[in-house]
Amino acid sequence: MNWQGITVGYALSGSHCTLPEVMPNIKRFVDAGANVIPIVSHTIMTTDTRFGTSEHWQTQLREITGNELVSTIVDAEPLGPSKRIDVLVIAPCTGNTTSKLANAMTDSPVLMAAKAQMRNGRPLVLAISTNDGLGLNAANIAKLLVAKHIYFVPFGQDNPQGKPNSLVARMDLVMDTCEQALQGKQLQPLLIERFQYA
Repeated sequence: MNWQGITVGYALSGSHCTLPEVMPNIKRFVDAGANVIPIVSHTIMTTDTRFGTSEHWQTQLREITGNELVSTIVDAEPLGPSKRIDVLVIAPCTGNTTSKLANAMTDSPVLMAAKAQMRNGRPLVLAISTNDGLGLNAANIAKLLVAKHIYFVPFGQDNPQGKPNSLVARMDLVMDTCEQALQGKQLQPLLIERFQYA
């Protein structure tokens, strides 16, 4: 697919362990010619973890995309009326974000951007990363699976023995999922083995 002239909103919520896996995918969009607008949750803006400092991730996002971060609800709101974003991906999409999105709550820049995208009837792609995907969040995932204009990056259990309720998307399939979503299609298969076990 030719990504020239396509604007991708790339939203990140606070699954910090997934961020090292996510950054190369953002670069793939940029290298393919897309304009990438980085949208970040409060957690990304304020929390240092063993996976990296907030400043580290903010700097990487600016350097990779060449754009300033959308980091407040006020900054995210105009994305709706301006219709700037062709496809919006939330990767990683935490259980918290999944729950709020499924229940129409808008209390972060990421959720405001999602609301703006849905208002315009444009594709919203979710790459879930949640420890309770097969627990209490299963109902929220189910609600989003049947929602119009919402697509999922293929996902599966990442540690069935140690964390049987945990679900994580194949982050390397984000671009492929977005390409299909722009055509109104869900990348298949949707349910996959996240990792191979001996």
